[in-house]
Amino acid sequence: MSANVPLITTDPGADEARRRGLRRMRAVAGALLGFAAVVYVATHDQDGALGFVNAAAEASMVGAIADWFAVTALFRRPLGLPIPHTGLIPRRKDELAKGLEEFVAGNFLQEDVVRERVGAANVVLRLGVWLADEPHARRVVDEVADVAQAVLRRVRDEHIEGLFNEAFLPRFRDEPVSPVLGTVLSEVVRDDLHHGLVDLTLEELLRWLEHNRRTFMEVLAERAPWWAPESLNERVTARAHVEAVEWLRDIRADQGHHARRALDSMLEQLAHDLLEDPDTQERAERFKIRVLEHPQMLASGISLWNALRGALLEALADGDGAVRARMVQETMSAGRRLQADEALRDRLNGLLADAVVFGVSRYGEEITAVISHTIARWDGAEAARRIELHVGRDLQFIRINGTLVGGLVGLLIHAVSVSA
Repeated sequence: MSANVPLITTDPGADEARRRGLRRMRAVAGALLGFAAVVYVATHDQDGALGFVNAAAEASMVGAIADWFAVTALFRRPLGLPIPHTGLIPRRKDELAKGLEEFVAGNFLQEDVVRERVGAANVVLRLGVWLADEPHARRVVDEVADVAQAVLRRVRDEHIEGLFNEAFLPRFRDEPVSPVLGTVLSEVVRDDLHHGLVDLTLEELLRWLEHNRRTFMEVLAERAPWWAPESLNERVTARAHVEAVEWLRDIRADQGHHARRALDSMLEQLAHDLLEDPDTQERAERFKIRVLEHPQMLASGISLWNALRGALLEALADGDGAVRARMVQETMSAGRRLQADEALRDRLNGLLADAVVFGVSRYGEEITAVISHTIARWDGAEAARRIELHVGRDLQFIRINGTLVGGLVGLLIHAVSVSA
């Protein structure tokens, strides 16, 4: 074998078992041939019943030798003689490989065959049954969690920075923000989605004022004229605090408060201007550029990512934690749904069949070409030995059958000859 030709991967234990089986069947076929030869010699030139036995033995030898020649000729030259059309596998392995490639492509990779086999396999139902079992669901979650942790640990700050600078920033810089903001803001105002945020803001601001009266008064006092008496400033800032608290309470309690209506009107006008007014759109774009180019933008994004990654890693690393437990429950729930929802199974099986057909139609030639490309790299003699080791035992039955059938045919011919 050439040094640059790879060896065929083998399993030594399995090969030894095949080798023993091949030797045993060769011995049986050879023993039958020897027995026929002995019987032929012992009954030579005999008449009567022994003549029938002699004719059967002679035909058995012919059949056995002919089939031995046929079987041997597949793998090597019988007795080393340069007989034409022998040693077919070593000499014509490339043509045989091409024929096998065409056979597989023409009979196994056709669309109707692929769809039939995918449908018969009912992969989605089997997957649902498998996932609904808690140990299997936990195994899936464990594998997903391990892969997710490995991926998260490999992401570095420079990766996030590169993604931001090379992908997000150019796209956000070129994409007009005004139409998006205007449309979203219009939908928010129309559906009153901002009222919850307003209520939350009022609640938090009111709580802060109630618990930070002195801070509020000191901030206002800093803006008072230098010549104003301190007692007067104290009374004014105290009154301002009371009025501010009462005003916020009124707004919080009254959904139709004029301040709320003013805010709604302002947001509606802003949404309209973002969609229609060129000056507002230009200001929004300039503001967007300032935000994107601010150095703290990238630093804040990386800090947020690191915090999120740390939380995810901690949650995924806890095998008995709430995150993994919820993932297991959701996986089992998905498995039960796949079992119960026949329509869903049909859709998923159809999608799976479409995907397999697409892959076969697009890459079928490359798939089947693996056969011829792989066999082309094999040494001819080694390939013949390997193939014989796998199928040679069964081929010995051809020799055995040839011996038995030959004897019966010879017996029949002799009977016809005698009767004639």
